[in-house]
Order: sequence, then C-alpha cells, then structure tokens
Amino acid sequence: MKALVLVEYNRFELQDVPIPTIADNEVLIAVCACSICGSDVHGMDGSTGRRRPPIIMGHEAAGVVADCGSAVGDLNVGDAVAFDSMLPCGRCWFCVRGRPNLCDSRKVLGVSCEEFRCQGALADYVAVPRRIVFRLPSALPFEHAAMAEPVSVGLHALGRATPRLGDAAVVIGAGAIGQVMAQALRRAGCLPVFTVDPDDHRRRLAVSLGATAAFPPDSPDLRIAVDNATAGRGADVAVDAVGLPTTVDSAVSLVRKGGTVALIGNLAPQTPLALQRVVTREIALLGCCASATEYPEALRLIAEGSIQVAPLISALAPLHEAPQWFERLRSGDQGLLKVVIKPNPS
Repeated sequence: MKALVLVEYNRFELQDVPIPTIADNEVLIAVCACSICGSDVHGMDGSTGRRRPPIIMGHEAAGVVADCGSAVGDLNVGDAVAFDSMLPCGRCWFCVRGRPNLCDSRKVLGVSCEEFRCQGALADYVAVPRRIVFRLPSALPFEHAAMAEPVSVGLHALGRATPRLGDAAVVIGAGAIGQVMAQALRRAGCLPVFTVDPDDHRRRLAVSLGATAAFPPDSPDLRIAVDNATAGRGADVAVDAVGLPTTVDSAVSLVRKGGTVALIGNLAPQTPLALQRVVTREIALLGCCASATEYPEALRLIAEGSIQVAPLISALAPLHEAPQWFERLRSGDQGLLKVVIKPNPS
C-alpha cells in the first residue's frame, strides 16, 4: 500500500509499505479521508517531540471496512466507519470509570514518542481495535466524518466547562477546535459568544457560523464588548484553544470572578500564571485532554448539521499532494483551516 512517511523532520516520502496485519479484535480500514491536524503540522518539525521519524501520521480519519479480525462479529466488509484517535487499554482505573483519555497506557494513532510508536491513517489502510470504530450515519461524507475527532474534542471541553443557559463566553483561537467550540457553546445556550483570532478570514468564518462577534487579540473592542454584555463582570466561560502564554493570560483576564477557563490548546509546554488573580477571584482552570466518550455524539451532530464542519474544510487532496499541503499549513497560508487528504477516493 501507499503511505506518507515522515522519514526525517520536515521531509516526507510516499512509500510502498506492507498492508497492516490485524489481530483478532482489530479492523482493517481503507482510509477514504484523513484530515491534517495542527498537532501533525507542529510535529513534523520535531517541536513537539511526539512525531519521531519514521512515522505515518494522521488520526482524524474515516473509511471503509476492508477486513475484520476473527473476534469481530458486528462489522462487515464495506461498512462505512470512523474511528477515534486514542487507543486506551480498556482495563486501567481510568478506563473502567469512563475516562479513557486519561488511560495509564494510552496510545494515539499517528504518534511516535518515547513511550510508543503507533502508525496512523495517512495511508491506504490502517488497522485499529474494534472498540474505537463507529459506523457512520447514513450518507455522511467521509471528509465530514473525518472531522468527528476535533468535534469530539470540543464536545469534551464543553462537558468539562458545563456552561449555563445565557452564559457569556469567549473562545480564543478560531482554528478548527475554536470554530467547533463557538458552535457548541451557542448550541448549549451561551449568548453572547465572542471569538478571538488574528486571522481576518477565521474571524469572519466564526461569525458566519454563529459567533456573536470576532476580534483580533489586541483589539480594545474585545474588552468593551465583554464588559457591555456582562455589566462589567466579565465572561462566564473562556476557552483557550491555542495554548500560549499570551492566550492563557487573556482567557484568565476576560472571565468574571468565579468564572471558568477551559484550556484545550497546548502549544507551549509551560506558561506563567497570574496566580493571585486566579486565586483571589476563584477562577476555575480546567484542563481538557482529547475526548472520552463523545465520538458517537460528534458523528450525530455533524450528520444532523448541528455542528457545521463543511465550512472548516479548505481543501481536499490526494495522498501524494499531502507534503505540499503540510508546507502551506505550516507557513500559515491565509484562509487555510482544515485540509483533508483522500488516500482512497470515495
């Protein structure tokens, strides 16, 4: 089969590699769509330490069942499916309590680090455990189904933040996760929902998808809008979908006393914290890691249109064009959001 292999940092090769063999409890999937995640773009240059070459990246994907292990009796060849990016053990203290994202021995598709190496879905085929595979709702396009992973991440963060009807919310970062979060917060009854991003195209997209207004990070109008909407208290919920010192600080500064800051982005491994401001104002800081049990709900909401993903997809491309799209994403081409690679055209 063909696979896109990161052979060394910043260099890909389209290689012929063996089709994965499957264990009794695994499913072989012909990949029809695989979205390039921001973590892949940051991982290709070695900056994250979690894409150590050689590795086949890709974990936001969907496709068609090509083969099933002997212990898999509820899927058939030809079934349209999507699959989670995480491979939890299913047995540890966290897994049995419904928190597989915190699994003691969790692996992630397309990730290669000191602890494990797990080949991903930027290839013709990928093998995954049956327990992370989900049938697609009828007629859901594969490229939309591939977006279930970032949608599930947003839904998990929403569940952590538990906003109330009428809460004022701010989403910092209007990449794919930020766009999903703004939609999810509106769907949960938050109003207003403000979005913050330096990219004008992303700001306009956020508003078209339901955000009340969108602002550049350095705009004084952001604080004015939040204060006007909350009688000067500050937002009830702020979501940082970036994860840099400046964005964490902004989220903390924009919430009211007793407010909630949900941290999804983690571009910086460490960041200073305005400790006294957090403590004396009783701000709740919530780490939000991947997703837990939200994948089926993500697929359902995408299929019914409650979460719109089509506007987030900037381009569809065959596997051999993936390297150039990685470069364009890394260079920050204006207007680019999600690029979906199609190893097996559907």
